[in-house]
Amino acid sequence: MSTKNLLIYGYFHLAYSLLKRALMRYQRTLKEEIFVEGVGLHTGTQAVMKLKPAPGDTGIVFHIKGKDVAINATAKAVCDTAFATTLGVDGTRVKTVEHLLAALAGLGIDNLFIEIDGPEVPILDGSSKRFVDSIIGAGITSQSCRRPHLKIVKPFFFSDADAEIAAMPGDGMRITYRIFYPHRLLGFQEMTFEFDEDLFVKEIAPARTFGFLKDVQRLRAKGLAKGGSLENAIILNDTGVVNSSGLRFKDEFLRHKLLDFIGDLSLAGSPMEGHITASRTGHTSNLKFVNALLAAADCWRMVCGPESDSPRLDNPRLDNQGLDGRAGNLKYA
Repeated sequence: MSTKNLLIYGYFHLAYSLLKRALMRYQRTLKEEIFVEGVGLHTGTQAVMKLKPAPGDTGIVFHIKGKDVAINATAKAVCDTAFATTLGVDGTRVKTVEHLLAALAGLGIDNLFIEIDGPEVPILDGSSKRFVDSIIGAGITSQSCRRPHLKIVKPFFFSDADAEIAAMPGDGMRITYRIFYPHRLLGFQEMTFEFDEDLFVKEIAPARTFGFLKDVQRLRAKGLAKGGSLENAIILNDTGVVNSSGLRFKDEFLRHKLLDFIGDLSLAGSPMEGHITASRTGHTSNLKFVNALLAAADCWRMVCGPESDSPRLDNPRLDNQGLDGRAGNLKYA
């Protein structure tokens, strides 16, 4: 084999090893508790939320103050997907969980207790950025249990009205997301995100939720968007962005839809290995896809490699920022 071919082989072997390492690792939780306070986007209710470390194999669990109920962040607990993802058990609900769940998935937090004294997760600035910043500030610690992941082994296709989602076998985790809106600033956009914690923090987490000025009164008439403002959402009129602060990214709308998708996809209960392509989806179609995929047991299998294949990640950066040296990328159509 020539030197050039050896270098190419070595690069792809390294990239493959890093992707497998990110998937086949030990579980994680927070190093310290976090407090988050803010208003709910739809209810307009102020809430204080405490994020607490949880033992291995716990998963992500919500506890509502004054309610003796544990709400596991899984697709089975989803009870509403109108303009946000809502989880509930026996009449106890917590609304708008998707941005927090995206932050946890993006940083690889597997186990967490979330205590909240209100009906809705605070919207903060409309993105996952403040959740991510708080988690990184508190530190992330590795645990003794290996983390299983759901490996796509057979193509799976799903459609619901205009939404289309496909799950294909592939190494690592890759999401290609597409949007189309009949607006001059949006139109058709596409990007591919190869899952990488550092890229998630910098390029996906800061993307804010958005809406159209013409829809605001209609939403409020339905009892929604009571806590919405230009401080926590991008608002578009017919010609452009209403917010004087403008956009954080030229394609911030596309990135936020990808953020929502990551949060909803995490309700499968395990990270996925494969290539997911999603077009024109919302919370309802996202969760329908997750449930349909989980029901198609011949299209996936759970993987938790032997200890020799999934070394414990005693990386000095783990407690603060995540892993070193992953092979991630953002690609545009």
